[in-house]
Amino acid sequence: MTAQIERPEIRDTGLLRQSLTITRRNLIHIKRMPEMLLDVTIQPVMFVLLFAFVFGGSIAVEGSPEGYREWLMGGIMGQTIAFASFIVAVGLTADIDKGIVDRMRSLPINPAAVLVGRSISSLMHSSIGIVIMSLTGLVVGWRIRGSVLDAVLAYVLLLLWGFAMIWLGILVGSAMRSVEAVNGLMFATMFPITFLANTFAPTENMPAVLRTIAEWNPISSLVQAVRELWGNTGPAPDSAALPLQHPVLTTLIWTIGLTAVLAPLALRAFQRRTMT
Repeated sequence: MTAQIERPEIRDTGLLRQSLTITRRNLIHIKRMPEMLLDVTIQPVMFVLLFAFVFGGSIAVEGSPEGYREWLMGGIMGQTIAFASFIVAVGLTADIDKGIVDRMRSLPINPAAVLVGRSISSLMHSSIGIVIMSLTGLVVGWRIRGSVLDAVLAYVLLLLWGFAMIWLGILVGSAMRSVEAVNGLMFATMFPITFLANTFAPTENMPAVLRTIAEWNPISSLVQAVRELWGNTGPAPDSAALPLQHPVLTTLIWTIGLTAVLAPLALRAFQRRTMT
């Protein structure tokens, strides 16, 4: 059994200050390894251009002022923010494997600062992707046609969803024993979840079973919410499932529910992984 690490007395410098210090450490790591930004820079732009120009002519959507290219942007952004879980899971697992978390635990800091700092840096990481995709969307014809308040609410929903996904990432990163295992699990789960939704194609033409699954997928309500708030589509048709009829409220419920379930599980898994 691994010997328990004797923790020094925690200095009263404040959880926020300690968390921001760890956030700064994570951002410096990204600065020194800029290839870590590929998943929120090159990949989203590639998806936007591929779907807009390669598949856009083959996919018809109703209710969007400028057709598929504008309708697409909400889906791309929903997928990117969902992958916040991927970012934090890989980063946390790498820190645990390299002994960085153990070194931090040997310092006089609050243990929660490690997770808070990782969460803040992951949200900032994902926000970079949202900004870059917004700029790319403007180039391909996307516009925000709703009010300023609605536009801000849409971005807030994306960040709230990213916060919920961070807890999923902490849970997976604490439970898996290697970065390779995290990559395998996250690719096998996140890609089907984000594609089996209304992210890249309307659900109306899906087979009945797949349509039901897609419309109850929480990613679908998030994407529908931001599209409606940005004025990129009209309300969901009457035949759509209940979550798409009230996408903003549904997204808030999903976000609060997932956080309430995942956060305790993630904290327990992290404590179990780092205290033994």
